[in-house]
Amino acid sequence: MNTMAARRFIHASLRGIIKSNKADVKTRGAEVLRNSRLNKGMAFTLKERQHMGIMGLLPPVVFTQDEQAKRVLKELRRWQNDLDRYIYLSSLLDRNEKLFYRVLCDNIEECMPIVYTPTVGQACQNWGKIFRKPRGLYITIHDAGHVYDVLGSWPDQDVKACVVTDGERILGLGDLGAYGMGIPVGKLALYTALGGVKPENCLPVTIDVGTNNQTLLDDPYYFGLRHRRVDGQQYDDLIDEFMEAIVKRFGQDTLVQFEDFGNHNAFRFKEKYKHKFCTFNDDIQGTASVAVAGILASKRITGKQLKDSTFLFQGAGEANLGIATLLAMAIEKEGVPAEDSRKRIYLVDTKGLLVKDRPKGGITPEKAVFAQDHEPIDDFADCVAAIKPSALVGAAAMAGSFTEPIIRDMASWNDRPVIFALSNPTSKAECTAEQAYTWTDGRCVFASGSPFDPVQYNGKTYHPGQGNNAYIFPGMALGVITCGIRHVRNHYFLFASEALSDMVSDADLAEGRIYPPLGNIKDISAEIATSIAEHAYEQKYAAHYPEPEDKEKFIRSCMYSMEYEDMVPALWDWPEYMQQ
Repeated sequence: MNTMAARRFIHASLRGIIKSNKADVKTRGAEVLRNSRLNKGMAFTLKERQHMGIMGLLPPVVFTQDEQAKRVLKELRRWQNDLDRYIYLSSLLDRNEKLFYRVLCDNIEECMPIVYTPTVGQACQNWGKIFRKPRGLYITIHDAGHVYDVLGSWPDQDVKACVVTDGERILGLGDLGAYGMGIPVGKLALYTALGGVKPENCLPVTIDVGTNNQTLLDDPYYFGLRHRRVDGQQYDDLIDEFMEAIVKRFGQDTLVQFEDFGNHNAFRFKEKYKHKFCTFNDDIQGTASVAVAGILASKRITGKQLKDSTFLFQGAGEANLGIATLLAMAIEKEGVPAEDSRKRIYLVDTKGLLVKDRPKGGITPEKAVFAQDHEPIDDFADCVAAIKPSALVGAAAMAGSFTEPIIRDMASWNDRPVIFALSNPTSKAECTAEQAYTWTDGRCVFASGSPFDPVQYNGKTYHPGQGNNAYIFPGMALGVITCGIRHVRNHYFLFASEALSDMVSDADLAEGRIYPPLGNIKDISAEIATSIAEHAYEQKYAAHYPEPEDKEKFIRSCMYSMEYEDMVPALWDWPEYMQQ
């Protein structure tokens, strides 16, 4: 093999194109069983047990991975509540990584609500009680000046994606401090299960600067910093140091996903870092992308273009402002000038409708873009009556804010009212699926953030759409990582929305679904990643070269395999004279 061919072989191997079906394992003995990345449990064959030095350390029977997965599901279903199921699956991840991801990926609709929303919220609230084994990296305000050193403690140095939180706004549950670690851990589990990003490329981080949650501060067993949050310049300097340390330790193209930061920080960091680092905020951009995908799919039910519709948002936090911004971009693509596209979008915050020169004030720069030329209105129900929107969108954790009178009013002036109750967890939803279908006589187009069971109404079964960010962020991460994209541009999320909405079939729409079944989500992630790759290479934003001719094939070749690898090394003979 000449030098150029050798270089190509190495390059292809690094990118995952050339793969061996043999695991390159140097570990032997009991340590194999203690390593969750290597451990196959009872699936080790006789030859593997002999070769790895673990004969006698396991019972004599050999199970296939299929048989193991069935046993896991049977045990999982034995538990009586979802928090216990979460703990059980976490312990499986600690023992056998590939089996965990096999079970999760093959049973997405059953297991994802346990591994992530809504159960992850309950897990975070009880993080101090259920903590068993470290699964992420904690960086505190007291580590300022040494963040790079702390990152060096992480055992995997080939990190491609980091999900980071400071725990200030965990889902709709508020400030959970160090207990927010469940969010980056859960997000990255979905990176792997749904997007095929390899676990060894993932780093969950919680930045602990204290908590303003008095209940936690008074809890003698709380294991985060026991003081109120540090903010201001000292806080900003720590986040700056973290971002720079990530690049220094792992490389400029390391993806950093910000998660569950407070509104006042989320927007600042998104704007501050978007041209300096490879980063995005899932609460703003991921939520926006999945919501806009649902709105695009709903056009096939309502028969109305976006430019002919009016949208009213309950709340003007990071999620709703993100949705509104991306929605305006989608309206603009229908031929509407940018300024006019925003005139079709109304937002209501705690001080009322966002209007210019609002007497109550509270119009931040992010909100000012959507301040309308309209008289001030304080009450949300009055806003609905005055604006008569085509669609209601809620993502402000205002449980029950979509009341029966409001939804019935929506049904009175819309043949097919669009109702998106996107707040997480389920207890924070603006209304339930059953309420939405009942109060609109089964005519609404409904989506929620957390899952609802199918609804029976007037002899018909409706399957509520779940606008889960998991449709977007795994595929986005996969596309960014595999193509070496240095900056995550906002229009990528609109491409992802369009790709996702295109995957909704007529059969899905007939059942009331405006998202494809979650069971197809790994293929959805590959399609979104391919869409991102095509645009990135077209615009010369991708750094991995040569450009793959078949981008989908390339994307899929880089995805994590949940199948066990053969741990018996490849054997071959030398010429007979060499053995004398």
